[in-house]
Formats: sequence, structure tokens, C-alpha cells
Amino acid sequence: MIPSERRDFIYRYVHEYQTASISDLVDLMNVSHMTVRRDIHMLEEEGKVVAISGGVRLNDALRQELPWSEKARLHHLSKRDIGKFASSLVEDGQVVYLDAGTTTFEIARVLGERFNLTIVTNDFSIMQYLMAKSQLNLYHTGGQVDKRNHSCVGNTAAMMLQTLNVDVAFISTSSWDLQHGVSTPHEEKVQIKQTLLNVARRCVLVSDSSKFGKYGMFRVCPLNQLHDIICDDQLPIDVVQRITEQNIKLHLIKTSST
Repeated sequence: MIPSERRDFIYRYVHEYQTASISDLVDLMNVSHMTVRRDIHMLEEEGKVVAISGGVRLNDALRQELPWSEKARLHHLSKRDIGKFASSLVEDGQVVYLDAGTTTFEIARVLGERFNLTIVTNDFSIMQYLMAKSQLNLYHTGGQVDKRNHSCVGNTAAMMLQTLNVDVAFISTSSWDLQHGVSTPHEEKVQIKQTLLNVARRCVLVSDSSKFGKYGMFRVCPLNQLHDIICDDQLPIDVVQRITEQNIKLHLIKTSST
């Protein structure tokens, strides 16, 4: 691997496993301890990771998201089971918004077999998948294209959403916690998510627990502006209690092994 490929590998690896030991990275990439330490140092200078004793962990302050194709490989079973449960909240005849993301794509897989629904999304991968489902009504927001995440963002997309009345909005995120609420490292995503809080009767955050405890530079909303949160069952007990104290419906999904 060239240096940039090694650093990308390390960043992806800690996204999936939260931490990584230097010895494991040495074995996985077949390089020296010194090379791994140098790569970790450069990632740390970029604010992406934090060096710890004998290894590295993801920085709680998220600077950059992985591209769509990389995120799709991570925590797939949790995303799939979250998607199945989320789809059960949708009633026939409703207008449903699916935010850009790999967890919402799993919701689309299930809703794609339903009838009498209108789906709105800013995600090209979701739209492409659902276009083969002739029984559904489909709308795409349009707007500035975010090639990295296969979606549209910015003011134009938000203006389109302002013309709608949405029954259920499934909102994705790369980072959320009790102190900062829902956040993102990318400013252009904020307006879309904040618009949904105004136009949707029910706003549902869908996220696996690996994204909890992270925060981005740009704040979307405190958690108590959401109606529901759907997550896997790996959140700490004290976090579960503090979320439910805010009168948020918290749905913890046990992930299947297959």
C-alpha cells in the first residue's frame, strides 16, 4: 500500500472497530511498527484519530465521514435490523422521507415491497433502487450533488422539502450524543435535516450505536427535537435512561447474527 492507502485503511478500520492496536495494524498491512506509528501521527494531526497506549481510536470530534461505499460495509447486520423495524412504523398512504445514508437504504429495501406509499429522498442510491418499484410514488429533492455520499445537499434541496408535508422522516447521522445532539462535520447537510424538523409530523433518528458519542462541527438539533430514535441494543444503560427521560421514544433493536 502507498501511504495514503494505509491511512485510509486505518481510518476505515477504527470506524468499524472503534479502536485498533498497532500490532494488529502491522499484521493487517504487513508493514513495520514505525510505519504504522507514522501513519497514526499524520491522521492525528488531521484530527481524525487519537493515539492511545499501544494503538489508536477514532476522534470523538468527527472531521470527515467515510464515503457511501465504505459506510455500506460497516455494521451491516445492525443497519439491516434497524431498517426492518423502522419500516414497521410506516402506515399505508403515508409520505415518507428517507435521508441519505446506508441505514436508510435498508429501510428502502423493505419499503420497496410495500404499496400505496410516497417516498421522498435526497439519496441517489435509494432512488435508483426504488425506481424499479413501479407501485411507489417517488420524489427526489435535487440540489447540490455530494458525490462522496451519493446525495444532494444544500439550500436547493431544503427548499424543495419546504413545499411538502411529510408524515414520517427517517433522519440519518454520522454523529450524535447527549451533549451535542445530532451533528455533522459537513455544513451543507444541516439545512436539509433542520427543514425536516419543521415539515415532518414524526422525525425518527436511525443510527447504529457506533455513531453515538461522536460529534461534528455543525449542530443539527438537540435530541429532544426528535420523536423517536432507533438504535441497536449496545447503548450504555445510563445513556438509555437519559434519553428516555427526555420523552423520546427509544427503540433498541437486538441485532441478529445472520
